[in-house]
Amino acid sequence: MCGICCAVSFSVEHFSRDLKEDLLCNLKRRGPDSSKQLLRSTVNYQCLFSGHVLHLRGLLTAQPVEDERGNVFLWNGEVFSGIKVEAEENDTQIMFHYLSSCKNESDILSLFSKVQGPWSFIYYQASSHSLWFGRDFFGRRSLLWHFSNLGKSFCLSSVGTQASGVADQWQEVPASGIFRIDLKSASISQSVVLKLYPWKYSSGGDDIRECVHNSLTEISADLPTFVLVAANEAKLYLKDPVVPLNMALPQAAFETHCSSISRSPLTRESLRVFLTDGHTKEVVQQFIGVLSTAVKRRVLCLPRDENLAPSEVLKTSNGKANVAVLFSGGIDSMVIAALADHHIPLDEPIDLLNVAFMTKEKTIPVNFNKKGRKQKNHCEMPSEEFSKRAAATAAASPGEQFSVPDRVTGRAGLKELQAANPSRIWNFVEINVSLEELQRLRRTRISHLIQPLDTVLDDSIGCAVWFASRGAGWLVTQDGAQPYQSSAKVVLTGIGADEQLAGYSRHRVRFLAHGLEGLNKEIEMELGRISSRNLGRDDRVISDHGKEARFPFLDENVVSFLNSLPVWEKANLTLPRGIGEKLILRLAAVELGLTASALLPKRAMQFGSRIAKMEKNNEKASDKCGRLQIISLENLSVEN
Repeated sequence: MCGICCAVSFSVEHFSRDLKEDLLCNLKRRGPDSSKQLLRSTVNYQCLFSGHVLHLRGLLTAQPVEDERGNVFLWNGEVFSGIKVEAEENDTQIMFHYLSSCKNESDILSLFSKVQGPWSFIYYQASSHSLWFGRDFFGRRSLLWHFSNLGKSFCLSSVGTQASGVADQWQEVPASGIFRIDLKSASISQSVVLKLYPWKYSSGGDDIRECVHNSLTEISADLPTFVLVAANEAKLYLKDPVVPLNMALPQAAFETHCSSISRSPLTRESLRVFLTDGHTKEVVQQFIGVLSTAVKRRVLCLPRDENLAPSEVLKTSNGKANVAVLFSGGIDSMVIAALADHHIPLDEPIDLLNVAFMTKEKTIPVNFNKKGRKQKNHCEMPSEEFSKRAAATAAASPGEQFSVPDRVTGRAGLKELQAANPSRIWNFVEINVSLEELQRLRRTRISHLIQPLDTVLDDSIGCAVWFASRGAGWLVTQDGAQPYQSSAKVVLTGIGADEQLAGYSRHRVRFLAHGLEGLNKEIEMELGRISSRNLGRDDRVISDHGKEARFPFLDENVVSFLNSLPVWEKANLTLPRGIGEKLILRLAAVELGLTASALLPKRAMQFGSRIAKMEKNNEKASDKCGRLQIISLENLSVEN
C-alpha cells in the first residue's frame, strides 16, 4: 500500500516545488515507512512526484522509482498473480522493469492486462512526454484527480484534501481503463486531453464502441471545460480480467430445490439438504477452493519473523497479529476468518475487529434530566453532554453500552471460530465509539477521506470502516477486557460478496418484480458500479491508518468463477431471508464447519453497528449528508 501523487504545472509562476502540507500529511499516513519526492522539469511543464510506502513485501523500495532514461513510476498495488513475483521480490521493482522495456502503447496495455490484484499507478514516460495513470478493473485502489487554474495545473493523488467548495473538488479517476496525457501537447494547446484505453467489456466490435462512447460521455460530464476526454486513436484496449457474467435463464420453471425448506424452521440441516445433491456439493467445494486460494494470497504476501522459532515469535512479538478481519460475525466475515485460519501460521493471532456505536437508550442515566424526571425522548438529549458521560461510563466498564446487533453476532461468531480451532489465538477487539468521538474525528480526519462521495450512506459506512480498521479498542478474554491496539498491517474485508451473490434487499425486490432476468441485470449493475460506489472510499478510509485493505471476494479468479455460474446456483430468492440470499456462501460455511452464522440474514454495517441511529433517524441513505459538507463551508468562510 502506498500514497502516490503527481502534481503537474504548465506555468512556471504557478508551480510549487512542495506539495501542500495537508496533502503531504494525508499521503504519509497511507505510507509511513518511506517518503520521497522527485522533480521532472522541461521547457513546457514541470512534474512533482511524491511517493509514500507502506512496506509489505520484498525489500523496502522507496518511491518514486526512476531509470536512466528519465522514466518515473509510482505504484500502489499488489501483484497476486498474472506476473511472476517471487516471495523475496518487490512488485514495484518488477512492474517498473517490465514497463521500462515496453516499446509501445500496446506493450503497456498488455502488461496491465496480465496483472491480477488491486492497483493504481502513475507512470511518466520521458521519451514521449506521456503521463500514464489508472486503476484496476474493480477500482480497489483509490486515485483522484484535481484540475485547477484554468488548465494551468492538475494533480493526481491517492487521497485528496478537504475541499473548500464545489469548484475545487477532487474527483475519483474512473476505473474505466488507463488514461494517457501528452504533457508537451497539453502545454502548447492549453487544454488537457485524456486519452482513454478502456477495458474490453465484450467481444463484439459495436458493443465496445458503444461502451467507450458511454464512458467518454460520463467521464466528461464531471470535468472542467478545458479537460477533454477522447478514445485513443489506435482503438487499443485492456483485456477484461474476468469472464462475462452468465446471464442464462433456466429452461424449465424455476422452483426451490426443496420447497419444504420455506415452510420449516431454518436450521443447519436445512442447508445440508442442498448438499445431498452431487452437483451442488461439487460447485460449493470448487467455490471454497478458489476463495481459499484468494485468501491465501492475501495473508501470506507480507513480512513475518520466519527465521524465529514459534516460541521466540511469541516472546518477541507478544503474540503479534499481522492480519485483521473486519468482523461482524456475519456470513461474509466468518467465512473469510475461517479460511484465513487455514493459511496463517498457527502461532500467529488473528485480530477480529468489531465496531459498535453507542446506543443512546441504554446509556442514559435515569436521573440525567436536571429536573429529576425521566426523559421520554432519548434522541432529544444534548449530544455533547451525553457523549462525555457515556464515554466516561464506557471507560469504566467497556462494552456494556455497546450491545448492538453486530457485537452480539460477533461474540457468537468468535465462539464458533474458537470451537473450530481452539489452538488459534483469536483477538476479538471490541471497538466502542461514542457520539463525541464520532463527530470530532469525522470533522478532523474522516470527512475528506470519504469525499468526493457525499451521501448519508457514504458517511455511515465510511466512518464505521475508519473506526473498525483503526483497531483501537478492548481485547476481550476470559480474564476480562484490556485496552488493545491492533498492529496488523493487512485488513481483510468481505466486500463484494453481497454484490455478486444477491445479498442486498434490493436484489430480492428486483427478483420479485422481474424474476431471474431482472436479478441478473441487478448483479451486473452492482459489479459495474462497485469501483465508484464503494472501493475507492474504503481504500482511502482504511489506508489512513497505514494499513492495507484486501478484498478476497473480488479476486479475479473468484469473480470469474462466480460469473461463470448461472444465478440460481449462487442464490435462491424464493427462499426466506437468512438462507436464500448468498446461498452458495452459506453452503460453503456449512462445509467449513460453521453453524449459526450460516443462517444469519444480511444486515448492513450501518445498522448492525448502529451508526445509522447515532445522529438522525429520518435520513435516506441516498440523501446528501450535511455532516460531510460542514467542513467545506467552514473552510470557505475562513478563506473568504
